[in-house]
Amino acid sequence: MYTHCVYMKGRPMPATGTKTRRNRDETINLRASRRQKALIDRAADALGRNRSDFMLETACREAEAVLLDRRYFALSSEEFKRFTSMLDKPPASNARLRRLLKVKPPWEQ
Repeated sequence: MYTHCVYMKGRPMPATGTKTRRNRDETINLRASRRQKALIDRAADALGRNRSDFMLETACREAEAVLLDRRYFALSSEEFKRFTSMLDKPPASNARLRRLLKVKPPWEQ
């Protein structure tokens, strides 16, 4: 699992970005070369950010990209044709689903 989520009733879901400084109670320690640190500092300065904000925002953006890439899948031409034909095929008859769709939702009762 790539994330730790704690549900707190009544509280809004936190954003993934690093714009807010609230709840920064975790420490991440990194070792870097002088060149890496200088490069990071120059980039952060160019954006008017401090090193921590720059590194957190960049790391979170890259982490989201990595996780979103896992939703993408590549298929060969033959596999893609098979996949799209399955999507285009009408669904099989499902009496239970038909019965469920006839039930009036609670908010309309």
